[in-house]
Parts: sequence; structure tokens; C-alpha cells
Amino acid sequence: MALKVLSALDSAKTRFYHFKTIIVAGMGLFTDSYDLFCITPILKLLSRIYYKDSKLPNLVTAAMLTTALLGTVFGQLIFGHLGDRMGRRHVYGLALILMVLSSLASGFSICTEKTCVLLSLGFFRFLLGFGVGGDYPLSATIMSELSNKKTRGAFIAAMFSMQGFGILAGAAVTMVVCKVFDEASGNATPEHTPKGANVAWRLILMIGAIPAALTFYWRMMMPETARYTALVEQNLDQAIKDIKKVLEVPIGEIREDSSPPPLNPPPYPLFSRQFFRRHGRDLLSCSLSWFLVDIVFYSSNFFQSKIYYKYIYNNEKKVNAYEEALRISELQAIVAVCSTIPAYFFTVYFIDKIGRKKIQKLGFFCMAMVYFSIGIPYYFYWSKHTNIGFMILYCLTFFFANFGPNTTTFIVPAELFPARFRSTCHGISGAIGKLGAIIGSVVVLWVAPDHTKLEDDTENERIRMTATLVFLGGVCIVGIMEETFVPPQYRQQMYNLKQGRRLVKEYIMYFDQFLLKFNVEESEEVVLSRFVM
Repeated sequence: MALKVLSALDSAKTRFYHFKTIIVAGMGLFTDSYDLFCITPILKLLSRIYYKDSKLPNLVTAAMLTTALLGTVFGQLIFGHLGDRMGRRHVYGLALILMVLSSLASGFSICTEKTCVLLSLGFFRFLLGFGVGGDYPLSATIMSELSNKKTRGAFIAAMFSMQGFGILAGAAVTMVVCKVFDEASGNATPEHTPKGANVAWRLILMIGAIPAALTFYWRMMMPETARYTALVEQNLDQAIKDIKKVLEVPIGEIREDSSPPPLNPPPYPLFSRQFFRRHGRDLLSCSLSWFLVDIVFYSSNFFQSKIYYKYIYNNEKKVNAYEEALRISELQAIVAVCSTIPAYFFTVYFIDKIGRKKIQKLGFFCMAMVYFSIGIPYYFYWSKHTNIGFMILYCLTFFFANFGPNTTTFIVPAELFPARFRSTCHGISGAIGKLGAIIGSVVVLWVAPDHTKLEDDTENERIRMTATLVFLGGVCIVGIMEETFVPPQYRQQMYNLKQGRRLVKEYIMYFDQFLLKFNVEESEEVVLSRFVM
């Protein structure tokens, strides 16, 4: 018989607390996307300030783009593990503090000399990524464990959609700051970059700390999740108190009629032979999917200015520093409003209707088709006709990334694994994904052409752009293959301990034959790996 406290969570009606959690937990993702994606126009400002030819060396650009991602890798691994060892709530506030302080510190990057500025900015962005990485597994796990089984996917997707609003906010702040500084400088010329630009980029980064800082109080007031307290800490009385704060239900409805037997979590430790037998396939599948989608998603975001260079320069040979950063941000805002944010809304609506597997496959397939449709004919057509049709097709890659694998790879690890491993496994999956983002960003940075003028569109650069787009489409095809041949064991609900044990007994006789089937979607292995929710 299921514990009442867990049954109450699974069957709970949607309440105000769920929406508050979406905002409070999602603000970390908001800050993440704000800081990670506003770096593109900021790098344009830095190139104008510190380099005579207004062009950052590829090595410097790669370092600035990947330091935050590298910090995210370590943050996901360390905070994910701490979330299972110490509790979600106890380390949740620490991740937020680290994000806020490092965002502010990025703006206060030491001195004004080029080398010193770049080194200090890279260091603080690494710390920022470390905090952002910690927020990923903790936010996903908390939202998953507080949701009911009917709308769990929609709630996690809604929280993840804050990433889209962070991209939009970063673009909007950059546009406003650049416009104000441009007018204050008296419309700077393309050849001269005002000293105010050295203040503008710092201000953009520091503003990103404000939304996260505003949610600090509510994060500290959040109770520990009842699933963690009951199933990992084995403290049923405290779990009842915690769930009463969340659901506001009488204690009599969630207190056990008699003393329940000890829950006895699985005896096997993390990374043991039993762990890999029961959860290894899920962990491998989640990690591979996240790795592949992040290669595409972050690469596409970081080299948007190379895709839309003709719109950035607008038939002008040169624009001033503020105008260049502003136009890049305008394009980021257009993509966010027309593609990224609507895709998140689609996911929220369809995730519990269509299912994770179908949405992920659909997203990878449509992204591949779009990349091939703009990549293969780029050499002989799109390079000369970068028109509205090209922009619409390119925006569709972001739509199907977010109404697809970019969102599902965040949701699935928060549902698949037992409570005592959930945050750790989510962190591992996400860390592998960010390694893909680093690899993809560096490869695309070196392969894609660097347009600075309209006449730079040489034959060699058209070939490089074609290769870049086709490469991204090929990665999406690999994503489809991975989801087909090494899929995680999806399910529609999270089982509690008692339900899982009963199902194990019912299906144990079929254990051997199910293990022999490589591509089954529901098997004994599913039950074995899910019964400690």
C-alpha cells in the first residue's frame, strides 16, 4: 500500500504553490540563459574596445564562450551529488548566491588593461557557470518531486521555459543599454569606440544578477521535498510537515493509520554493478541525448551573428560598436519571440499528451531537415539570398530544439531515477550535455566563416558555412538514431516504493526474456529501476 504522503503528492490538484515554484526555481534558468547568451554581443563590444582591427582572436572567443560552460559541467556534477547527499533545499540557496555574486563580479572585472580584463572576466564567468550548473539538477529535481503525476512534465517544462525569457531579457537589456550609451556618446563613428563602451558591457552583465537575487528569500523558505525526506532521509513525520506547507491539507489526510514498515532504500550504492544494471542504460541514453542536442543548440546560438551578418550590417560596410551589438541583440530577441518562447509553450501543452519520446524524436528530425534545407543549397543559393525565407527556416531550428530535445533532455532525467540518485544522475546527464556544448561551440567557431563585411562572402567561406550547417543536421540525425536504438525507459508516472515492490513480484518471472530484448519500452528493468520514487 502506498504511503499517503506520496499518494497525496501524486494526486494533488494544481495550486498556487506550484506556480510560485515555477517562478522561483526557474529564475536560476532565467539567469543562466541571460548570462550565457548575452556574451555574444558583449564580445563584439570587447573586440571594438581592446583590438585595433575590431576582431577577437578565435582563441579568445572560444575561451570566453566555453569558460562558463566548463564551470557548468563542474557545477552540475558537484551540486547534483550534494543534492542527494545533503538534501535539495540545503544547497539550493548556495547555487543562487554563487550566480548572483559572480554576475556582479563579472561586471567588476579587474582593471581596464586588455589581458587583465579578459582573464578576470573568464574567471568570474567560470564561477557563474559553476552556480548555473548547480541550479540545473536541483531545480529539475525539486520541480519533479513537488509535482503531481498528471502534469509533472508540463510543470518542469514551464520552469525550463524561463530560459527563453532569460534570452529575451538579455537581448532587451543589451539593446536598451547600447541605445542609451550610443545617444549619450553623440552617435559614435565606426572607427572610434567611446570609453563608455567599457562601462556598457559591464552594466549588461551586472543587471543579470537582479532577477535571481529577488528570489533568494523564497528559495530559502522552500521546505525540503517530501519525497526526499520520506524516501532518502526516512523521516516520515518531517515529510508530513513539509507536504502540509506545500499542499495545505489536513494532517489527518496524509498521516498513516498505522506505523508503516521501514522503507529500506535499495542497498546498492551509486555506480555499483547493480546500479549500472538497473539504471545504466537510462543514464547512458539521457547523457547521449543531452550531449547531441547541446552541440546543436549552443552552437546555433553562439554563431547567430555569422548566420545573419547581412542583416546586422544592413548593406553598410561598417557600424559603430553600440550599433553592432544592438543589431545582434535585435536578432536574438526576434528569434526568442518568434521561435524559442512559443516552442516552450507548445512543449508545456503537449508534453503530457504526446509524450517525451515522440517530442524528442520529432524535434531532432525537424531540426535535421531544416539544417539540410538551408545547408545543402547554401553554397549556390542561400549565400546570395539570405532573405526572410532563410530567417524563417533558421528560426525553425530553435523552435524544434525547444519543442523537442532541448526541453525533454532536461525533463526526463528528473523522472527516471530513484530519489536517492535523482539529482546526481541529472547532474551527470547535464554535465555530459555541456561537454557537447563546449565541443560544438569550438568546432563551429573554427569551421564557420567570420563575416565582418558584405564582400567577405568568398567561395571558401560559403563552403565553410555549408559544412557547418550540414554538420549540425548530421548531429540531429545521430540524435534520432540514439533515441531509436538506445532509448531510456520512459514511463507516465513515478512509482513509490510499495507499488514498485508489488510490480517486481508480478513481473519477476519475465525478467530474463525482457533483458534479452534490446529495444523494449516497458520491461522488468523499468520496474526494477523505478520503484524507489
